[in-house]
Amino acid sequence: MSLNFCVLGSGSKGNCTLVESGSTAILIDAGFSGKEVRRRLALVDRSPEDLTAIMVTHEHGDHISGVGVLSRKYNLPVYANAGTHLASEARVKKLHKRVEFGTGEPFVIDGLDVHPFRISHDTADPVGFVISDGCAAVGYCTDTGRVTKLIAHHVRKCRALILEANHDQQMLMDGPYPMPLKQRVRSNQGHLANGDAARFLAGLVDSSLQYVVLAHLSETNNLPEIALQRVEKELQAMAFNFEIVIAGQKRPTTIFSLEVQ
Repeated sequence: MSLNFCVLGSGSKGNCTLVESGSTAILIDAGFSGKEVRRRLALVDRSPEDLTAIMVTHEHGDHISGVGVLSRKYNLPVYANAGTHLASEARVKKLHKRVEFGTGEPFVIDGLDVHPFRISHDTADPVGFVISDGCAAVGYCTDTGRVTKLIAHHVRKCRALILEANHDQQMLMDGPYPMPLKQRVRSNQGHLANGDAARFLAGLVDSSLQYVVLAHLSETNNLPEIALQRVEKELQAMAFNFEIVIAGQKRPTTIFSLEVQ
C-alpha cells in the first residue's frame, strides 16, 4: 500500500488536492464546483464516491466553493478549525457533518494521521497540513505570505511537498493589479514569491523529499517556466534528489505514489 496524491488544480480560480491511501481518500480544499471536482477526479480515474472527507485550509472562495455541495451530495464530513468553519458558513451553508480540529493539534481520518500547522494569510485561521499513513507523508503549504521555522519543521519529514510559488516579483510590480492588491500579495499575509519558495526548498535539500509540486501559480503574475527556472537556479549548486513538478490551473497532475522503501 502506498500514499498517493494528485493536485486536481491549483491557482486563483480554484484549488483542490487528492490524498489517498488504501480505502481512505481525502480532498484538501474544494475550490471548484462540485461538477468540476467530479470531472477532474474522473480524469485520474477517481470518483466523489471514493472520498472519505474534505479538509479545508482557509475560507477564500478558490478553496471552498465546492465544499458545501460535495459534503451534502456525497455525505462527506468537512474538517476545519473553528475560525475557518465560522468564516465559511455563509458560503458553504449546511454540511453533512462539521468536524473541528485545533490548529497544531494532530487528528486521524480513517488511519491517516493529519497534523495541521499555522501559516500566514489574511484569513481567520489558515493552516497547512502534513498527512501521513505511517510510512510516508505529504505536506501541503500554499496561501502563505512567509515560510517559518515551524513550517520547515513540519514539512522536513515529508516525502512530498505541495508548495506555493505564486508570483514573480517583477511581473507582479509591472502587472495590471492595482497597488493595494500588489501590496497585499507581497505582504507577510499574502502569497509566496518564486524566490521565497526557492530559498525555502534550498533549506530542504538534505531532507527526505522525493517530489516537490509548485502550486498556486498566478496566471497574471507568473509563468511555469519562470517559477521552475527560479527554483532550479537556487538549487543548481546543491545536491538535491527531489523531482520538481508544476501544478496548473486547468488540469490535474499525475497521481504520485510514495511507495514504502
